[in-house]
Amino acid sequence: MKIDNMENYLNSFGKQVVNRAKGNIQRKKGGGTALENSIKFKVNVDKDGLFMVNFFMNSYGSYVDKGVSGTKKKRSYKDYKGKTITTPFKFGTRSSKAGKGGMSGIMTKWVKKKKFQWKDKKTGRFMSYKSMGYIIARSIYSKGLEGISFFQKPLGLGLKQYGEGLLGALTEDIIEGLTTIN
Repeated sequence: MKIDNMENYLNSFGKQVVNRAKGNIQRKKGGGTALENSIKFKVNVDKDGLFMVNFFMNSYGSYVDKGVSGTKKKRSYKDYKGKTITTPFKFGTRSSKAGKGGMSGIMTKWVKKKKFQWKDKKTGRFMSYKSMGYIIARSIYSKGLEGISFFQKPLGLGLKQYGEGLLGALTEDIIEGLTTIN
């Protein structure tokens, strides 16, 4: 049996979800990020003829999408159904390759890359990148990171929009399969 209509339909669904997710990242984080460039999809058919749409992105994409709770503040996100859910991720639950204080080192590199410095209130001099990295990391660790649902929202919209027409694509494939039998 031909399955062109179903496969084309699912490819359209995947493209739309990916394009909307990339657009959300561009609006929230700026364009050209590694995360934005990593978002992809693939339509697969398993040995039993079942279709699957698999989405791929950098591993940290789930943290950006769903957020990370801090030690003092719980974070939540809106899932693809529009329901607010507490994020499953939180700081302090997994050992890091960077070791203790690893995030302040990462933030120090980030501050240097962005080339900005705060002034010390007491002396009026610019703070060191290391001090700024520590302050930012400490704040993130306690407050967490807000989830932006960049992937959840497009997935929900795509399921609403394409869910209704899915049966139509399947029906077309069945009819085409029946008409080609002699």
